[in-house]
Amino acid sequence: MSKRQIKLGAFIPTTSQHVAGWRHPESRPQDHLSLDYVIELAKSAERGLFDAYFLADGLSVRWGSAAEAALGAGDKGVGFEPVTLFAALSAITKHIGFIATASTTYEDPYLLARKFASLDHISQGRAAWNVVTTAASETERNFGLQQHPKAEERYARADEFIEVTQKLWDSWEDDAFIYDKQAGQFFEPEKLHEPNHHGKYFKVEGALNVSRPPQGYPVIVQAGQSEDGRELAAKYAEVIFTAQQNLADAQEFYRDVKSRLLKYGRQADDLKIMPGVSIFVAKTEQEAQEKYALLNSLIRPEVGLSLLSGLSGGIDLSKYDLDAPFPQLKDAEINFSSRQQMMIDIARKHQFSIRELYQYIASARGHWTLIGTPEQVVDQLQEWFENEAADGFNVLPPTTPAGLDDFVDLIVPELQRRGLYRTQYEGHSLREHLGLKRPENQYVLQRQHSAAS
Repeated sequence: MSKRQIKLGAFIPTTSQHVAGWRHPESRPQDHLSLDYVIELAKSAERGLFDAYFLADGLSVRWGSAAEAALGAGDKGVGFEPVTLFAALSAITKHIGFIATASTTYEDPYLLARKFASLDHISQGRAAWNVVTTAASETERNFGLQQHPKAEERYARADEFIEVTQKLWDSWEDDAFIYDKQAGQFFEPEKLHEPNHHGKYFKVEGALNVSRPPQGYPVIVQAGQSEDGRELAAKYAEVIFTAQQNLADAQEFYRDVKSRLLKYGRQADDLKIMPGVSIFVAKTEQEAQEKYALLNSLIRPEVGLSLLSGLSGGIDLSKYDLDAPFPQLKDAEINFSSRQQMMIDIARKHQFSIRELYQYIASARGHWTLIGTPEQVVDQLQEWFENEAADGFNVLPPTTPAGLDDFVDLIVPELQRRGLYRTQYEGHSLREHLGLKRPENQYVLQRQHSAAS
């Protein structure tokens, strides 16, 4: 059996990942706010021995256009607040971790540190924070801001935000609470530390009113491919979700981000890189292709065009023939953004029509999509895993519950057969699942350093 094994996160929006997944005959969009339904999904993921259940989140309703609002396009930012949901799920699961998304632009460090420390205690060490800076500019309307901060400022704020949050998690040393009934002493005062942080964005003086999390810190997770995103990941992230379409691009990202860790005193294995992948799998390749074709046939053209517009910086393709070759765009229609160029490059490379282009990206919004038998799919996952492209994968089932069950029932056994994946949970905490070190309390380290010098 291979010593190094694939890590897996389950990205499970209750209304499905594919833009038309909620229209699949077996999907249950009417249950997207049913706790019983989410419990069913969480138990399926734990049956598949996933490291963690990942839930994306935003702070605004994302309709995109009138057409999307009228026709619907799956998850539009309407759903459970993730920390609240995961606190409930932790009570009915034993092993799977929980990665909850929270924004450094629109949240407060003290409140965030408190709720994630609480989740880590409630789940007995299975919490993780997916750090986002919130790219959606419409969020500003919900928080009374004059304008959405630019990316550079958002990342600078995020850097300080994480620093403050980690100070707060270290407010209490691990053994501060002694509960000495005989002496009448609840905790040792010298093991309480106030951050007294005064920075550019935050002033936080008092200690956190929750004891140190079981994991030391909940696992820090990030998704981002920009220069600022890569640098923030190198400094703080322990898991990074990313989007690549081919082995060469995945290897470039993997090697670049890993190479940045050393300057922050970190080792390559301190960060797990997990590209997103959407998988259509069946016992035969033809059946897998039929599953893919069925979902694509359910995409309303208005929704497909709106999806392309959102992913390509506002380009309007509605005036063109959907089934003609992808048009030669005029300079006035091009804004030269990287996202727009990616869409154009995909269309050119595959000689797609507009309809074929939105069908291509509908399943995973630019993440890797695999279609085939278990053997065909795992061949490709294994290639990335064994060639410096991935430490694991963030699995995006195209439909729920069917797509998740397909992965658990067909892909997991093939991974196990090849010795690439666990056959049972061997640890309890999320850090143990992922092979991540438990961080030392920074105030204890400072005291040890002072004593040594």
